[in-house]
Amino acid sequence: MASLPMRIHRFRGPVRQKVDDHLAVESPLQIQLQGTRGSAPKSVAITMRTPGQDHDLALGFLFSEGILSEPAEVVSVAHRDAKSESGRNTIVVKTAPGVIIDWQRLERHGYTTSSCGVCGKTSLEQVHAALPFPETLLKWQLDAAVISTAPDVLREAQKSFARTGGIHGVGLFSLTGELLHHAEDVGRHNAMDKVLGWAFREARLPLEDHFVVLSGRASFELVQKAAMAGIRCVVAVGAPSSLAVELAEDQSMTLCGFVKPGGFNCYCGSERITENTG
Repeated sequence: MASLPMRIHRFRGPVRQKVDDHLAVESPLQIQLQGTRGSAPKSVAITMRTPGQDHDLALGFLFSEGILSEPAEVVSVAHRDAKSESGRNTIVVKTAPGVIIDWQRLERHGYTTSSCGVCGKTSLEQVHAALPFPETLLKWQLDAAVISTAPDVLREAQKSFARTGGIHGVGLFSLTGELLHHAEDVGRHNAMDKVLGWAFREARLPLEDHFVVLSGRASFELVQKAAMAGIRCVVAVGAPSSLAVELAEDQSMTLCGFVKPGGFNCYCGSERITENTG
């Protein structure tokens, strides 16, 4: 359930009304990893998320943190118990025989948050070391008109946002502007992980000939996750942070912000963008 109905008091000037509204649901999800030799599941993360696409969220998180690299490493993904609330809020990823888990990497995953205490140089070095795919030699160009209209395409698909007004969206697009997959969540990083988890599960990685649209700002963490998936173009409705731009430049990515039908700003990688004047 992505939204919860609620009766509220709405004030418009001196007028008070009782109206029906919807709230975006936020609840914890515990992600656990389990080996195949009878070991007990071990908790690796707890995130506050909007229920739905939990399997993809777990896979996307583990991939973007560099713990999993390919679908063959996963035997199963399932909620611990579908009948209880705590069980529905716990998801267990069972790994294949021979998969070695880097538990120290999981303990260090906090560096990707915007409140981390590490310097930009260290962050960029860590991201570069963790990237699973080499820089692509694939050359492609993207029409500026496709970039300008993509956020509206994503917004049209965001049913939970239309209902609540309080949820983030991430959309994966083809270079022709086709929305291939999208996800919504109260956490923007969760929405990105849900999209990447879907691509991981469908064996579509790397996504070097796609671009991703963010319904809000472009943070360092979101650009980092895009880079992990081989995505070379990030389009955001809001502004990028300084470290997000630095990372995009370091990874030869195209990063656009303040995107709307009338135009946008390109902070790096503008050589990939063409203007169709015909």
